[in-house]
Amino acid sequence: MGTPNETVVTEFILIGLSEHPHAQAVFFSFLLMAYLISFLGNGLIVILIVADSHLHSPMYFFLCILSSLDLILSNNALPEILVNCFFYRPTINFYRCLVQMYVGLFLVSTECIVLAIMAYDRFAAICQPLHYMQIMSWRLCIGLVAISVALSFVVTLITVLLQPTDFCERNIINHFACELQSFLKLACSDTRASELFMHISSLFLLIPPFGFIVVTYGRIGLAVLRIRSTEGRKKAFSTCSSHLTVVSVFYGTIMIMYLKPEAKSASDQDKVISLMYGVLTPMLNPLIYSLRNRDVKGAFWKVFGRKMSE
Repeated sequence: MGTPNETVVTEFILIGLSEHPHAQAVFFSFLLMAYLISFLGNGLIVILIVADSHLHSPMYFFLCILSSLDLILSNNALPEILVNCFFYRPTINFYRCLVQMYVGLFLVSTECIVLAIMAYDRFAAICQPLHYMQIMSWRLCIGLVAISVALSFVVTLITVLLQPTDFCERNIINHFACELQSFLKLACSDTRASELFMHISSLFLLIPPFGFIVVTYGRIGLAVLRIRSTEGRKKAFSTCSSHLTVVSVFYGTIMIMYLKPEAKSASDQDKVISLMYGVLTPMLNPLIYSLRNRDVKGAFWKVFGRKMSE
C-alpha cells in the first residue's frame, strides 16, 4: 500500500533540449534530417543485404543486425521527439515513457556487444583469412547474436524489476525523451539498488566490450603492418575504418554519459551526449558503411538497377 501523501503519476512533462523557440527550430531541423537518413539508410542496408546473395557473409550479417538495431532505435523515440518540438513542455504517458526507456536501453545494450562481435569478425578476416569461414561459421554468428540479445534482455529485465514506484508528484523530466538517469532522479522512494545496478551494468556492458575492441584492433594493426603490398594494407585499413569510426562515436559518447560522476539533474551537455549516441550514431552508420563500401554500392545498383530496367 502507498503512503497517504503518495500521488500516482500518470504522465511526465518533458523539458526538451531547449526552451528557446529558435533553438527548438534548429533542433527540429537536425532531428528530421537525422531521422530520414537513419530510417531510409538503415532500412536500405537491411534490404540490400537480404536481397543480394553476394552479401550473405558473416561481415554483412552483423552489419544487417547493427542496421536493424539502429532502425528500431531511431523509431523508438525520434518521431515523438519531432512532434514534441512544436509544443511547449509536451507530456508523455507514464507507460509509454517506460516502453520508450526500456526498449532504448535494450537496443543500446545489444549494440554495445554487437560492435565488439564485429571487431572479432574483422580480426578473423584479416589475421586468419584462410580459415575465416571455418572460424566465423553461421552457427557461431547466430549464437553470438543470440547471446548478445539474451544478455541485454536480462540487464533490461533486472532494471525493470528494480524500477522505483513512488514519485511524490514529481513528473517533470529534464530531457527531450524518457532516459533512465533522468527518470531515476524523479523518484522519492529508495533508488540506491536501481542506481547501483545501473552503474554495475554500465561497467559490464561498456568496459569489457570496449577493451576487447581495443585489444582486437591492436592485433589487427600489427597484422596489417606485416602485409607487404600497399594495396593489401589499404584494403585492410578500409575494411576496418568504417567500424572504428562508428565505435569511436558510439562508445566515446555513451561512456562519457554513464561512467562519469552523476549530477543532481540532467545538464544541457548530457542532452547533447544523448543525441550523439542515440541519434547521430544511427544516422552515421548507413552513411559510413554505404558510401565507403563498394559491395553495398554494387548491391544497390544491382538490385534497383535491375528493377528499373524491367
